Amino acid sequence: MTTTVKIKDKLFELLVPAEEISAAVDAIASRINADYASKEPLFLCILNGSFMFAADLLRRIRVPCRVSFVKYASYAGTKSTQYIKNLVGLNEDVEAKDVIIVEDIVDTGLTMSHLLTELSEKKPATVRIAAFCFKKEAFQATFTIDYLGMEIPNAFVIGYGMDYEGYGRNLAEIYQISDNQYPTSNTSTC
Repeated sequence: MTTTVKIKDKLFELLVPAEEISAAVDAIASRINADYASKEPLFLCILNGSFMFAADLLRRIRVPCRVSFVKYASYAGTKSTQYIKNLVGLNEDVEAKDVIIVEDIVDTGLTMSHLLTELSEKKPATVRIAAFCFKKEAFQATFTIDYLGMEIPNAFVIGYGMDYEGYGRNLAEIYQISDNQYPTSNTSTC
């Protein structure tokens, strides 16, 4: 396991090792399997970031389910633009269905709020949120995360599906941006 990685012009330090990620996904899947034992939920995964969490989570789900995807953009570089752009919209019939939104990270909550508003107009039976990471300090919304992997500091992070300008999504661990932007001897480059 590498303790630092350099992505383009930024240095990132290890925040969450792969073993902790796996244990958190196990816990979320266990709760969902229990809560939906007699139901058939639709997992609505938010691309691109949630793809690794969604894949790991769905391999652990033991109830009948369907999977669909939406895609929004709200980041430029390392900052949220506060503007939500709909890139791939919801094309599933969710009326009277149990929906579980799968998201890699909730920080400001603006993207999720946008999706929740869009979903409410389509009249699902229930909507719950499964998010792997939550930045409580950055949160500006009022919704509740029903299935949470872990709370993390309000720092820019990459890995486990999260990226910096498209890079770093493939990392099995989660890294946070370093205050020290110079590579060390235990650094890998992506």
